[in-house]
Formats: sequence, structure tokens, C-alpha cells
Amino acid sequence: MRLFVAVDLDDASREAIGAEQTRLRRALDAEGRPAWKWVRPDRMHLTLVFIGEVDAPAAETIVRAMRTDFHSPAFSLVFGGLGVFPAHGAPSVLWLGVTDGRAAAIALQQRVADRLASVGVAPERRAYHPHLTLARGDSASPADRRRVAALDCSGAIARIDACAVSVYQSRLSPAGPDYTTLVRTELRP
Repeated sequence: MRLFVAVDLDDASREAIGAEQTRLRRALDAEGRPAWKWVRPDRMHLTLVFIGEVDAPAAETIVRAMRTDFHSPAFSLVFGGLGVFPAHGAPSVLWLGVTDGRAAAIALQQRVADRLASVGVAPERRAYHPHLTLARGDSASPADRRRVAALDCSGAIARIDACAVSVYQSRLSPAGPDYTTLVRTELRP
């Protein structure tokens, strides 16, 4: 099964992010050449650790490890600012960044990664960059990078209270991913 750990969004943030996506879609697809496949807001989350494919016994071990409360207080996250991955060439991901609460998100991600490492999940080698994926570049070109850079998204788009982390199972299908929560762990000081 395919697993990841994330912070959930609430309905108000999903609605605000969906409205921003609509604005961005109109600006980026104005030439009649849709280069982006947009992520549905109801499927958005702030990924902390992507675990990937594991067998059932490993999944059970991960869920058991993640049941224990994190001794970390809840915190606020504010989303704003656009960017793309990778850093050069044609972009493959259009993302919305974290403007406030970034240090707390990075610290929480490290705690989750450390806990997962204790049960055999190898840590990511790249530095963690908290973001929400807004769209994937199906047929984006280097020119799309310039189009994104020209869009103003510097203000706060949405705000959430990060008060729990969830382990999700992801099932991929032609209609998009389907997520099932395996365990939700509260953040408590």
C-alpha cells in the first residue's frame, strides 16, 4: 500500500485555495493551451513525509508508531506565494507556499521523519519545503515558469490551524487519487 503523512486542511481553506486556483487557471490557460492538471481542493493536504509503497506488516508498524501523541503544540499556517518545481526547465509542479508557520511546519516534519525512521522508513534526502501542490505540469514548458513568476500571489490565500497529523493510504486511479485515513494523531504540548 502507498502511504504518506500530512496535515489536513479545513473547508474554509479549501474554498479559498479553490478560488485562487480558478484565478490562476484563467491566467495560465489563457492561450487555450492547458499546460496544467489541477489538483482538486478536496484532495489537498500539507504533506510532511511521503512514505511510498509498503507491505501490510510495515504499514501496521507505521500506524502503531504514529498513534502516540506528538509533544508539539498546535500552530497556525498561512499559505501564500507561488512557485514551481523543479528549479530549472519545464515546471512539473505548481505550488502554494507557506508564508507564516514555516519553521513550525519544518520542525513538525522533522519529528515525524524521526519517528518514522525509528521504524525503518528512510528519511528524504532533500530539505523539506512546506507547500501545497496546486497543479501538475502535464505539458508545461519553460515559458510557463515565466507566466507563473508574473502572477501576484504574495498575500495570504488561506490559513489553517495545524492540530493533528494523519497517516493516509493513497490509491491511484484514472479519476485521481483516493485517500483513506489510517490514523490521526493530535498535536499536544
